[in-house]
Formats: sequence, structure tokens, C-alpha cells
Amino acid sequence: MNGQKPVKQILLIKTGGTIDLIKKDHGDFEDWFSHGLEVSDLLQVDVYKHEVLPDPEEIRGVVITGSASMVSDQEDWSERTAAWLAGAAKSGVPILGICYGHQLLARALGGRAGPNPNGRQIGTVSTQLLDCAGKDPLSSQFPKRFLAQTSHSEVVLELPPGAQRLATSPLDDNFSIRFSEKVWGVQFHPEFSAPVMRKYIQLRSEAIRGEGLNPERLLENVTESDVSNTVLARFTELVSG
Repeated sequence: MNGQKPVKQILLIKTGGTIDLIKKDHGDFEDWFSHGLEVSDLLQVDVYKHEVLPDPEEIRGVVITGSASMVSDQEDWSERTAAWLAGAAKSGVPILGICYGHQLLARALGGRAGPNPNGRQIGTVSTQLLDCAGKDPLSSQFPKRFLAQTSHSEVVLELPPGAQRLATSPLDDNFSIRFSEKVWGVQFHPEFSAPVMRKYIQLRSEAIRGEGLNPERLLENVTESDVSNTVLARFTELVSG
């Protein structure tokens, strides 16, 4: 024994999985997050399968995935996760929520998430950073405008007390939020590649068309989102510093 303490892991809270046809060719959420975070030994907990979350003191950071579920449905596993996140945020552990995770953090900390009055947002969209993002540790290195991959129909409707909006998109004023000193959420998907984004549009084309959107045009506009893809690696830097 050398007396050294074991290195704490980053916790990946998995709130769902990708579509089977996507998984077959591209892997699942944990594969994309491991690549984006540049971490090979994530501590993964599948909360949607009712797996138990660890003590926040045992981890060095938390990332919460997206999901096909809806935060507004208030499923038991989701509500338990929200309660855990509220406690974890108070403990001071850094947290980053993605899409569903972004909305779940808002709910956990006293805000509100629900159906987007502007409808579904899917595909590669323009993201506009606000001036305050220039002083934010997670966002300050990014340009004022960048592209990001999206796939969601619910958004953060009301910010929790003390939260700060960092970025907007054409259909969402709360596209990125700093909830507290070490807690962030982004509505976009930094873990998505362009091929994965195209596959989501293709597999949901019937629903998309039924909502008055044009899946063919959305597919044409998909491009790599090199800036937003670095959000995860930046979070790893922050929790490792």
C-alpha cells in the first residue's frame, strides 16, 4: 500500500439509451460521452433502470445524459434522481446536464421544464452566447456563435433562483444555463456526431413531418459541430483542475 487515495471517477447518470438502430452502428450514450469527455473509466449508473446513485463525496464530477423520456412526466426514477442532484449540487461537486439532464437540473433546483411552446427542435442549429458567458469557466473559450446538434421537444421554461442564462437558440431562450458556481446545463447534444444527428432525423422523419417540419431540409443542414463537441472535454478539464 502506498497510502495514496484512489482517483475519483466522473459519474455518468444515464437517463435512457439511444434507438436500437443507431446503437447497432454507432454505439450508445456511454460510448459517445466517454469519447467526448476523453475519459475511459466513467462510473455509469443507469437511473432509468433504478440503479442506485453513489454518495456525491465519492465522485469528482457528474454528467447527466439525454433521454427519450420527458421530465414533465415526473417518473419515479426521474424524481429520485432530481432529489439526488439537488443534494449533489449543495455538496459542491461539479455537474453538467445534457438535454434531459439540463431540464432535470432545472426541476431539481427549483425551476420548471415542460413542452416547448415553439415546438420540436431537431438538427444542427445556431447557438448564440450571451455576453455573460465570457466570464463563465465552461463557455468563455467558445465563439459568440457556434453550431450545435439538437433533438428535443421539452425545454427549461423557468430558471431556478440564482441561475444565469448563458446561450440561446432560435427556438429556446434557455439553451445553456449556469445554475450555480459549479453546475451547468446545455439543451444541445455535445456528444452527437453529424452521422448520429442524421440518423435521428431519418428515424423520426414521420413524426417530424407530422409537426410541419421538413426532414429533408433538416438533413441537408446537418453539419459537424466542432465547437459544441468540445464542451465535454472542457468539463473534464474543470473537474480535473
